[in-house]
Amino acid sequence: MVEGVKRDGVLVYGLGRSGRGVARFLAREGKQADWTDARPAPEDEALMAELGWTRGDVTQAYSTVVAAPGVPIDHPDLERLRAAGAEVIGEVTLAARAHPALPMVGVTGTAGKGSTTVLIAHLLRACGLNALEGGNIDPPLLDVVDRAEVAVAELSSFQLERVPGLRLPVAVITNLGLDHLDRHGTPAAYHAAKLNITAAQQESDVLVLPAGLDVPTRAQVRRFDPARLALFDGTSVLYPADLPAGIHPANAAAALLAAEALLVHLGRAADPGLLAAALQSAQPVAGRFETVAQKDGVTFIEDSIATRTLAVQAALDRAHPPVAWLVGGRDKGAELAPLRQAAQGRVTQVIAFGEDGEALARSLGLPYRVVTGEDGEATMRAAVQAGLEALPDGGTVLLAPVGTSFDQFRDYKARGESFRRAAQALAAGQAEA
Repeated sequence: MVEGVKRDGVLVYGLGRSGRGVARFLAREGKQADWTDARPAPEDEALMAELGWTRGDVTQAYSTVVAAPGVPIDHPDLERLRAAGAEVIGEVTLAARAHPALPMVGVTGTAGKGSTTVLIAHLLRACGLNALEGGNIDPPLLDVVDRAEVAVAELSSFQLERVPGLRLPVAVITNLGLDHLDRHGTPAAYHAAKLNITAAQQESDVLVLPAGLDVPTRAQVRRFDPARLALFDGTSVLYPADLPAGIHPANAAAALLAAEALLVHLGRAADPGLLAAALQSAQPVAGRFETVAQKDGVTFIEDSIATRTLAVQAALDRAHPPVAWLVGGRDKGAELAPLRQAAQGRVTQVIAFGEDGEALARSLGLPYRVVTGEDGEATMRAAVQAGLEALPDGGTVLLAPVGTSFDQFRDYKARGESFRRAAQALAAGQAEA
């Protein structure tokens, strides 16, 4: 038992994008909460001041702690609060409990979960449902559940660590590779977090899985999951042969199966023609392998979110060679052997930047050049310039960084925006972004 005053209330632990969404939601519900954050941003403190909330004390006891995804589930403060009787949940559980009748599709995976989430919501809207996406992608899930007829949630392994009892009528696992070993420690722990998406499903629910999922992992799923399986392989005839540029066939197949399953759950007939037409009008998610500039035969592609091995591998496979590959940020334990293979014969030079860029480049065993700058913006300008210089006869400067953004940027979006500014300024002939 911790010392302090017993407090039958709510503590929002960690603000940022997710925590601000929690705070706004609780305020709309007319509820008060305390808050705490080790490094609150100015917008965090401004919102707390606007709400009139008190900064909390983890030596007190709370009934409920809503923890941001970035806070490790075994953080000493969370352990202390649990010992005092608090239930630790995340925004997803808070949303599900507040709206128990709201149909929700959950999507997770090592790569492709964001694109698949957006596709599912797009397909359901085409069928006349007010389907809104949120969660690990913008906006936070709690910003959409009050006005959605169906919620489609992208769920990270961090979020899935704190979803006790979450039952989803439709769950999607796009794939299972290796990621976030710096947080989870082992592949088994990472996969266990991902599989929480289906842990509470029942026989009437549907789990969408890749047909090529390895046998041990599928067996791990089936040990505790009674849901009906819907398998996709990315070559299904369920979707049109001519997919829009930037839409991956596997994501399309998974999204179609999920949309059909949700329609059945709601007692509505799925119209294959309508779904196919909706898929043909779909747009790729901004910031996923996006061409942001061109100069002298060189294409600049921003894929700042590509920090998982599968996502980086897909980016390398799609980039037109020769490739100057921008690698850096903070190493989170991504598996590098498949990337060395994918880069062979395609990557001319690795441009290493940020905290662990040089170490990652050395481990990749490819020719590399290290760039630095006084801050993230200056470093990115140097990296983009070096990428252009590595391709005198044209090619692709690819930001698929492997490392996280937290060494020099607020998040992967800020890093991607920095790359975009630098590339567009360079293409325009400007000296600085």
